[in-house]
Amino acid sequence: MRQNLMSCNASVTRLHLSSLRRADKAPVHLMPCEIEHDGLAQVSQYFTATTKQDKKEKTVSFRGRGLKGQEISCPQGYTGLVLKEVDRHGSDQEDRTVKVTSVFDKLTYWNLETPPTSDDTVVMAMDWPELAEASTVTQILPSCGQ
Repeated sequence: MRQNLMSCNASVTRLHLSSLRRADKAPVHLMPCEIEHDGLAQVSQYFTATTKQDKKEKTVSFRGRGLKGQEISCPQGYTGLVLKEVDRHGSDQEDRTVKVTSVFDKLTYWNLETPPTSDDTVVMAMDWPELAEASTVTQILPSCGQ
């Protein structure tokens, strides 16, 4: 079984790459709250959003609170991964192993009461790979003529 390692602080996170091949594509919702449930939920049946005419802004009610959302695509050439911890540990300092449960190429990003804007960190993060590449090219090109 092949694994990739990711490190944060003194702990190591192992990713089961074999789980990536078995992962199905799934809709993903990034919520502005913590949901203390770890398991299956009938999201498509009970969490149905209304899309406004401009096709960008979505609205929905979750536990009595109004949410406004927007569908955001992953950067070109990137795939989003939904990860699940294989063995739960009590401490952030302990090594952990995760597997891929599903993949996505877009997600719906939700805010409380106000629609997402280009200033939201999640929206800006999706632009980062393109900005990083443009910055790298700009750094390299001036030195090519010397």
